[in-house]
Amino acid sequence: MSLDPVQVMSGQVQELAVSPSSNGDSKGPWEEKEKFNQDNLGLTTKPVPVTVRRARKVEGGIFFPKPENAVTVAVSSRVLFRTEREQRVYEQRGVEEYLRYQVEHENEPFDPGPAFPLVKALEAVNSRLRELYPESEELFDIVLVTYNHAHVGVRLINTINHHNLFIERFVMTGGSSPIGYLKAFHTNLYLSADAEKVREALSEGIAAATMFMADKQTEVSETQLRVAFDGDAVLFSDESERIFKAHGLDKFFEHERENEDTLLDHGPLKGFLENLGKLQKKFYAKGHRLDCPIRTYLVTARSAASSGIRALKTLRAWGLETDEALFLAGAPKGPMLEKIRPHIYFDDQMFHVEGAAEMGTIAAHVPYGIAQKHPYKKKATVEK
Repeated sequence: MSLDPVQVMSGQVQELAVSPSSNGDSKGPWEEKEKFNQDNLGLTTKPVPVTVRRARKVEGGIFFPKPENAVTVAVSSRVLFRTEREQRVYEQRGVEEYLRYQVEHENEPFDPGPAFPLVKALEAVNSRLRELYPESEELFDIVLVTYNHAHVGVRLINTINHHNLFIERFVMTGGSSPIGYLKAFHTNLYLSADAEKVREALSEGIAAATMFMADKQTEVSETQLRVAFDGDAVLFSDESERIFKAHGLDKFFEHERENEDTLLDHGPLKGFLENLGKLQKKFYAKGHRLDCPIRTYLVTARSAASSGIRALKTLRAWGLETDEALFLAGAPKGPMLEKIRPHIYFDDQMFHVEGAAEMGTIAAHVPYGIAQKHPYKKKATVEK
């Protein structure tokens, strides 16, 4: 996977150092791949006429849950859609030309980005929930969050209608920080292309991750949401990771054996797994455990016999479970994730994110914990 080395976290890898662009985020992790000449930017003097427009279908009518009752997933426009061309217009021509370009092309829908399959899966789960619980507000609520100017809103709305997405809540901040709005929406998960914003959200107690585009297209389920989590520094704290980084593998194993009955503290994504578990139980209550449209996975570099028991006991004590647990003992995660085909995989270490993306998995980096203070070396193999 060709991750831009200046895009991801400082300490683990160097952070991108640019001022916020007018379209909402600093350069996305996948956006260096597309290059084109500014003479072919396609700037016109009149808006392009509409060629294709499809009406959205909303199963069960229009229904807006209160944010405090829903599982709110906020996504940046730069991870929901592909906007590399527009970013290039901004960089080469400036903000005014960028805004003019967006208005002139507002009837041309953006292509899907890395978060698009995830959003479609969230909507599929909502459809099933509405069938079983017509009056319940315990649903996924998707909020589009962007630094964009309101002028770009028309193109975003046209794109959402074109792709038949049910997204009615927008936040277009015009360059201001979105964190206050995320709190107001009771956001349970924030996904962005901008690692700096993700760090800011995490520092405010909001589960967040930087999304990366996979190197190849992999088909994912359209009827079952699949979410995979790393353990340490994602679901759990980085306590054990710190032991490993400071003292090595043998000391790590010794520490885990001595503390196997001591619960791990929670990590930044623990709450989101809890949210998923609550929705899963609604399906179980209606007899749909075996065909539940939500499936969760723990994919960890921990060894099962040497250090797995503490992780499992912690999840059990929290009243949480994952449908599947893979203890890989340092083996590459990419091949396992290729078989799972999750809509998103969360990990705190970039070499695991890279390995997943190379095998076709949409991966998201959680910049939390001690691993961010250790330089990232491409293709490095670390066991813990």
